[in-house]
Amino acid sequence: MAGIARVAGPSPITPRSTVNARRRRCCRAMKSTGEEGSNGAAPKLIKLAVSGVTEILRVLSPVKGDSLESVSDDERDGVPASSVDDVVMILTSDYEKAYFVTGVFSSAIYAEDCIFEDPTIRFRGKGLYERNLKLLVPFFDHPSIILHSIQKGDDETYILARWKLRTYLKLPWRPLISIDGKTVYELDDNFAIVRHAESWNISALEAIGQIFTPSFGRPSD
Repeated sequence: MAGIARVAGPSPITPRSTVNARRRRCCRAMKSTGEEGSNGAAPKLIKLAVSGVTEILRVLSPVKGDSLESVSDDERDGVPASSVDDVVMILTSDYEKAYFVTGVFSSAIYAEDCIFEDPTIRFRGKGLYERNLKLLVPFFDHPSIILHSIQKGDDETYILARWKLRTYLKLPWRPLISIDGKTVYELDDNFAIVRHAESWNISALEAIGQIFTPSFGRPSD
């Protein structure tokens, strides 16, 4: 995910007008189903809740140091894409491996400074994204991620995936997280993902509320 190794020389500078046009098309794709947009600024209370939950998970996490040691570099990094269809194929494979809940994803298709955002948080850097996934994975219990569809945009500047996440969390009150969402993967001229933006069928407040809601059911083995 570091600027993508397949680019021999410096990447061409994309005109601001082109970048803005791409951003508008991606925003339309995210809003097309009426789901909660990730561009809306989360209230301060939600940001504080996310920070608090993150800190709790960091303290409780059994993962110390560099995890994912059992995953080979080839599996984690893969081969950079050379077309939009390549990116679709690689992302499809990552979803089949349930990368949301395993933390194993093809980092080579992401730019080093890729932006990651959802209705509760926004940050930059694929290394930080990998660490965040690594932090969450140990707390998932009976997780599943179902890919409903994945397709490239008409102008091939982005890819849109629709999915469903369901998992219990290994916390004393056994909360159930259930979210239907979609992710827009915005691409640069070298087919690297420069923006990974999620939107959900529930609001950011409802999503945070799920974490603090006790589950009356038990995950079945």
